Amino acid sequence: MDASPRTRRTRFVCVSDTHNATVKLPSGDVLIHSGDLTNTGSYSEVGYSRVRLFHRLPLTIFPVVQLSKQLAWLAKQTFECKIVVAGNHDLTLDGGFYAEHGLYHHNTNPQSPEDCERLILGTPGITYLNHSSTRITLTSPTGPRTTFSVFGSPYTPKMSTSTGQWAFQYQAGDINLGRRIWQDIPLNTDILITHGPARTHRDEQYLRQDGSGGGPAGCEALRQAMWRVRPRFAVCGHIHEGRGAERVRWDLDNPNVKFKEKAAPELWEDPGAGNNKICLEFEVRKHVI
Repeated sequence: MDASPRTRRTRFVCVSDTHNATVKLPSGDVLIHSGDLTNTGSYSEVGYSRVRLFHRLPLTIFPVVQLSKQLAWLAKQTFECKIVVAGNHDLTLDGGFYAEHGLYHHNTNPQSPEDCERLILGTPGITYLNHSSTRITLTSPTGPRTTFSVFGSPYTPKMSTSTGQWAFQYQAGDINLGRRIWQDIPLNTDILITHGPARTHRDEQYLRQDGSGGGPAGCEALRQAMWRVRPRFAVCGHIHEGRGAERVRWDLDNPNVKFKEKAAPELWEDPGAGNNKICLEFEVRKHVI
């Protein structure tokens, strides 16, 4: 019997911050959506909503968005597995937040968080993770038949330049609060999906004309949690201008020095606004016997 390890290739297609767009996706085994499916999380398009798409800009009025439309689009995709987390714009999926602040966004058309949660939980083929984990086995005879553990979370730090109230947020700069949140990531996590990035990794904001933005916006506590867990790969969104990929190598040579990274990570940069490639494709290898 040949006991040498074999390699099975699992293709992950990762998207985020579609904000109601229903785009054509490449083929793959697993689809990951790391949050902000919508602009304000409405169940369906009835009435109007108001939102600032960028910090400190005037309020924009537009038709409220369709969570149902986004989920129908995802349900039609032919991936064996589809994993979704919410983002700060998916307001109705944060029931506690919506009870307190929902009318600011949906003042003429209040939504039901319960209905929206039932909708996403009941959409066929979608695994919805709300600061939770699961173990997934791909069983299709024509697929890679791999198994992996996934943790997904919608939480992001509230930016200092942010105006208004957004879902699933915690106070930026409170490292102890951040650590309490991210200590929930299990040590056996293969794939980490968060709406927001870790500090200094795909989190650089553009400096806008009004003086807002600029600098890293990621969470240091999340970066430290990633050092502790060391997932095979991590997927995030939230900072639109941070689109790209990195290969990060943790420095584990000195056990007395925590949270240290080796030399600068290998980078894949955004090919530019004129490029039609709006999603990222990964091939993740896992050895099996």
